[in-house]
Amino acid sequence: MASNKGLCLGYNGIHPFAKVDIKDRASVQELLRTLLDPLEPFFSPQKARVKCPGATAVRFDQTASEVEGICRPLWGLAALLAGGGEYQGKEWWFEGIKSGTDPENPEYWGYPRDNDQRMVEMCPLGWALAVVPEIWTSMSDKEKENIENWLGNSINEKNMPNTNWLWFRIFANLGLKKNGGKFSQERLDSDIAHLDTFYRGGGWSNDGPEGIHQMDYYSSSFAIQLLQLLYANLAGEEDPKRAEEFKKRAQMVALDLIHYFDDEGRAIPYGRSVGYRFAMVSFWGALAHADVELPAPLTWGMVKGVVLRHLRWWQTQHEMWTSSGTLSIGYSYPNMYMAENYNSPGSPYWACLAFMCLAVPADHPFWTSEEELASSVIPRVKALNQPGHIMSYLGGHCMLLSSGQACSYPMKGTHAKYGGFAYSSAYGYSVPPGLFSLEQYALASQLGLSDDGGEYWKTRRLCEYAGIEDRESTPVLVSVWKPFPDVKIRTILIPPEESTPNWHLRVHYIDSGREVMTADGSFAICNVNATNGRYLDPYDEEKHEGTSPKIIGNYDLNTPDGWASGKMGAFAVSKGAVGIKALESKEGRQAMLVNADPNSNLVES
Repeated sequence: MASNKGLCLGYNGIHPFAKVDIKDRASVQELLRTLLDPLEPFFSPQKARVKCPGATAVRFDQTASEVEGICRPLWGLAALLAGGGEYQGKEWWFEGIKSGTDPENPEYWGYPRDNDQRMVEMCPLGWALAVVPEIWTSMSDKEKENIENWLGNSINEKNMPNTNWLWFRIFANLGLKKNGGKFSQERLDSDIAHLDTFYRGGGWSNDGPEGIHQMDYYSSSFAIQLLQLLYANLAGEEDPKRAEEFKKRAQMVALDLIHYFDDEGRAIPYGRSVGYRFAMVSFWGALAHADVELPAPLTWGMVKGVVLRHLRWWQTQHEMWTSSGTLSIGYSYPNMYMAENYNSPGSPYWACLAFMCLAVPADHPFWTSEEELASSVIPRVKALNQPGHIMSYLGGHCMLLSSGQACSYPMKGTHAKYGGFAYSSAYGYSVPPGLFSLEQYALASQLGLSDDGGEYWKTRRLCEYAGIEDRESTPVLVSVWKPFPDVKIRTILIPPEESTPNWHLRVHYIDSGREVMTADGSFAICNVNATNGRYLDPYDEEKHEGTSPKIIGNYDLNTPDGWASGKMGAFAVSKGAVGIKALESKEGRQAMLVNADPNSNLVES
């Protein structure tokens, strides 16, 4: 464990997280400890709160932000302890739980109100109580009464969002139930029954009721699938029918979710809250924790490989830390443009869900199997009807084509997080750091339309229709959408084929009674050359690096060298290769490289 002086990452400093040789259960345990250690200096005197560095505001109160800071790491700590591992600093969390739930303590967490962020943090706390009995048994009768009042009784009488949040109340009650505390079986049963109405088929649940199509990582690793599996593990004996149903759903959805991870360990960033980073892989650890029988052709070696390769990839993302060694708000680097209004400095520790695998016994085949790749036994292209995705593992990366999903409430960059045409494990998506010109809109894999000469742009957010259709035995995505009330677009997305693995096709039929400008974007790519770290030069065939046409600054857009015909297209080669070209018969469309504003992309700053 680190000293109370904490960690300081100076010039070119490497986080201890990156130095762990991930190969077995013990190494993953050590990896978790490197996440927990840097939190030590940020505990409050009574240990009830963790104030992660950052000082940025959030939509809820500061106390709730600091409750996030102590509760979210419990996902990892509880898994470690439940699996027989040890952590020298566990007493800090034990003490903090007692202090935070004591209304007489100056660091009391506060009695939750309706739709309170504290409700979210009750989920990791409830699960920790259920799987680590030592927390409960270390309490006095008065301390147990305090946690009953704060954890169970408070949440049972409050309104909650009609979303995955209802699972958090279930686990608050389960944590108390498992320890003989006061809980509400009526609430537990009614919430489970209501959450079942979110189920759509094929293993997939929507994150909300009818009228909403939102199946992002909350439908899998961040919440719904994950928590269904944890429920099956905890309540399987007394609720065997539902536990078995949840396991069947997991078997079905596993054959879909395997397509979201590539052989390098990268996941496809899609939707909101991707700042929870490696939590994206937690479904696979929960699958083992619930001891689900894997559907063919998946093996435990493949599941283990997905988890460990994913963690290894995050070890290469050296800029995701604050200088104090805590997780930053962002993805591959600190980034507030992509952050949600509910992301506090403590929020990223939802990532500790990735360590669910540590609750899995050492003799489980998850740990005893040798790592394998799944890419050789799963379809290279697969249509997923429920989320409205067509998955592809051609061209050296995992990619999905998407139509139809949208967030049900206002969210920064929501059109980029859900409305894009294509999302990639290699390139990430881009969010707009501003709202003036293409450089600020950063329309990666989006079609933008402007009716004011290119100052402001509208993209796809909501669809009037979206569906997967069959065209000559090939699945295609069709959507109808309106960027303006009097402009209607029908878009068809066609996945790559073995003969053209690096290309997908987009067909747009635009019905407009007036002139509008259009701009269709490829993936974003790093604008840095390998020789000296300067911006990319024109393409060099010997170096296999550069751009065509020449990339020009935002102040030189009229430079002829910066433009090519649409039929010639534009491309860039640095960390990978991206390109786009027009296939329509009429002339007039032009191609260029957009020098998007800094910090618009999740992966490359």
